[in-house]
Amino acid sequence: MDHNFKHIAMLSTHGYFDPVPKLGQTDTGGQVVYVLELAKALSQIGIKVDIYTRWFDKSQEQVDPVPGNPDVRIIRIPAGPWEFIPKEFIYDVLPGLSENMTAFIRTNQIDYDLFHGHYVDAGIVAIDVARALNKPLFFTAHSLGAWKRDQMGGEPEEMEKKFNFKHRIAEELRIFESVNGQSLTSKVQLEKLNELYNYYANNIEIIPPGVNVHTYHKPTAGDPKPRIQLPDKYIYCLSRLDTNKGHDLLLHAFDLVRKEVEGIDLVIGGGSPDPKPREQGVINMMHNIIEEKQMQGRVKLIGYVPDEDMLANYQYAQMFVLPSKFEPFGMTSQEAMACGQPVVASKFGGIRNVITDGKTGFLIDPDNPQEFAAAMIKLLKDQELLESIGKNANEMIRAHYSWEAIAGEHLDFYSKYSSFTN
Repeated sequence: MDHNFKHIAMLSTHGYFDPVPKLGQTDTGGQVVYVLELAKALSQIGIKVDIYTRWFDKSQEQVDPVPGNPDVRIIRIPAGPWEFIPKEFIYDVLPGLSENMTAFIRTNQIDYDLFHGHYVDAGIVAIDVARALNKPLFFTAHSLGAWKRDQMGGEPEEMEKKFNFKHRIAEELRIFESVNGQSLTSKVQLEKLNELYNYYANNIEIIPPGVNVHTYHKPTAGDPKPRIQLPDKYIYCLSRLDTNKGHDLLLHAFDLVRKEVEGIDLVIGGGSPDPKPREQGVINMMHNIIEEKQMQGRVKLIGYVPDEDMLANYQYAQMFVLPSKFEPFGMTSQEAMACGQPVVASKFGGIRNVITDGKTGFLIDPDNPQEFAAAMIKLLKDQELLESIGKNANEMIRAHYSWEAIAGEHLDFYSKYSSFTN
């Protein structure tokens, strides 16, 4: 589809958004990678992209170019106190963020073709700014509040206090009804949008996250080796440390695996360089399960994984596991697949649209430790199967999920709905 876009504004307002992101910090994970990689891929085809985020640390520059990508900038806009605010409680500062962002664009006379908000908080800001400047507005939810609430269960009042679900869901519905077009990352998200919000529209496209296939690939002679001491044979898990990521489910399943397969260890990576209380709670929970099941010698918690260790940690594993029940997508799974790894992941998450069960990975119920363990054991006991699934996974990611391909899908999406009215 033809397009004539020259300058696009993306918004990703929560978490720590840096040109080289410190993944694993609070609220700083796959979404940051998604927005950055999409922006870089768009810039490779001649489109300038500015990514707007909240400025809460005075020591940082307001305008921060992305190294190696001169047409991608991160622009920080002040709003509220000079301190980090978790995404569940950021709503009060968003009106100020909208005003300050609009003023910044007008003062600097920047003419954007469109605005694209990522996640509910950025969607709220994007509505105000796009209306003020009379430009098309696009939105990607990344995760849906009602789906998260549905999956997490728990005591309703306590969960409401912790996650502010009612406000989030009301705002999500307002955004859906305000945008020119919205993209969802998987078919399962569309099903949940229909089922839990009773929301149907003609301006919705499914565009999955991509993978940097230049960074993540099958092992070659020149690739770095792991810089930290890792076990000879290990199952690998990498994600943010949060209560909804299923680390407890993985540990219960691994207890069954290590009793059945000799010489296999579990390596769990992820989290901030300096864990906050919420993350520390997850770490303590994992240590408790490890001690209770006497797995101290078989499970290694490696914490924050810097960029330079990502590739080797994936490549040297036997397989990758994603234990979270309601992961809207799970980009780490795709990165592992690009490295030629079979993936065992939840059959309830968005990754089920990427993995063909038994061909490019295994889809399981992480709440069922026997089922979860059986998939890992099957791969570990059949080297031929493990290698063929890893090969299939690599080929499928390279063919369909490069960021270049995903950037092309976004341009078609923008072209198709720029004049759409709700």
